[in-house]
Amino acid sequence: MKNRSILPLLLMLGLLISCNEKKNSDAHDHDEMGTSHLEAHSEALEERTSVAELKKELTDDGFEIFDYVDAKTGDTILMQKYFMAFLKSGPNRSQNQKETDSLQQLHLAHLGRMYEQGYADISGPFEDAGELRGVTIYNVPTEQMADSLANLDPMVKAGRLVIEIHPWWAGKGFPLR
Repeated sequence: MKNRSILPLLLMLGLLISCNEKKNSDAHDHDEMGTSHLEAHSEALEERTSVAELKKELTDDGFEIFDYVDAKTGDTILMQKYFMAFLKSGPNRSQNQKETDSLQQLHLAHLGRMYEQGYADISGPFEDAGELRGVTIYNVPTEQMADSLANLDPMVKAGRLVIEIHPWWAGKGFPLR
């Protein structure tokens, strides 16, 4: 019975799991066939049959994890450290409208690439016009990697935004609702 309730959870992980390449790779790399790491993990996940295999894969890839048994269901819940990047107003917000529009398009393309390549699980702006402008949750093994990827954002490079990174733990495979 336990395996039946874990299997759907494991299948949902295909939506959230990403893989980092070896530490000498950059955020734009794909394998020879053009498959993103998210796609590769999704395919591997369909073949995965146990939490133990997932734990081994994540730890082998350098992710910090822990697990516990849910007292109510008896299921093993796998927790993973992610990195939440807060995008804050930067010191250089003097761009004209044309420059701002161009930077916004480049910013959105960067975030799209981070998601497509499996480095970021979700991104979005805050609705108010405060200092905090948005958030991205990076699914990478180290804070240094999250910081490097976040700082590739053209808005950050232009100084329109600055990044503040915080480690964040979440249950692996639990969707937003």
